[in-house]
Amino acid sequence: MEKQTYTVPAEVNQVRADKSLATSYPEHSRVAFHRAFDAGLVTMEGRPIKRNRSVVGGDMIEFSMPEIISSEIKAVDIPLEILFEDEHFLAINKASGMVVHPGAGTAEDTLVHALLSHCAGQLSGVGGVERPGIVHRLDRETSGVIVAAKTDEAHRALSAQFAERTTHKEYLALVMGKTELLSGIIDRPIGRNPGQRHKMAVIENENKGKHARTDWEVVETFEEVATLMRCTIHTGRTHQIRVHMKSLGHILLGDVVYGWKPIESMTLQPERVMLHAEHLVIKHPISGDKMDLRAPLPNDFEAVLEGLRGVTRSKKRR
Repeated sequence: MEKQTYTVPAEVNQVRADKSLATSYPEHSRVAFHRAFDAGLVTMEGRPIKRNRSVVGGDMIEFSMPEIISSEIKAVDIPLEILFEDEHFLAINKASGMVVHPGAGTAEDTLVHALLSHCAGQLSGVGGVERPGIVHRLDRETSGVIVAAKTDEAHRALSAQFAERTTHKEYLALVMGKTELLSGIIDRPIGRNPGQRHKMAVIENENKGKHARTDWEVVETFEEVATLMRCTIHTGRTHQIRVHMKSLGHILLGDVVYGWKPIESMTLQPERVMLHAEHLVIKHPISGDKMDLRAPLPNDFEAVLEGLRGVTRSKKRR
């Protein structure tokens, strides 16, 4: 793309350079401008500037957008359970075990590979070469609703909803033990576990952790063995539900990372973290209509529940 010159409007006083550019050039996303900054393509007086550089009215910025490099990721015909689809975006019931986007150590079986095949090239490029169409993510073992954008306009609108926390997200979580209460709110900051960087933890020092809130309610109990909970998250921190439930003393079944161990009384032991993104409410990125997206429980989750119900019935007969 050819270099362009941008003069910061006179009324602007102390605003970030990336925000000012993204506001004045809505055809490019803020993420796209971030790539331009990172590539050294945004300059003032001939010198590259950082994205957080403060600018004022009258400052002249020269910029060009990085060339879009064709993705080397192959389209792979992987079956997807489509919950909704139109020309702007689609919602999928992601299977447990499917990684959302390629990374170190992943094979050609990610959601991105499947989307490239299913959408036949009609995916937003805002997410970059490695993440076309991807607006948000779910952990590898978590199943359930995830949306992907087909156009850049839809991508920006959907991303804004997640960033501004105007979405409604409910998960079903199967946890160890029985709770004394039927519902509750966990409002405790989350950050990296200082001793084990691959794990997250509740951080008592609020200045070091990020705000995280999870509302929970009991859906079904299985004696003292386990409880099925519905968790509504108001923030989107890494491993939020897993960490918050552990902080209550209720580790998710199958979550070996956070300390789960097989329960002898269970006839069927889970082979993955028992967490399912069941319900997502968003606004359609173009029309603004309410989209109520629900993903049915996968067979493996249902099987573990049935096994627990069998244990409960057996105990009652004694």
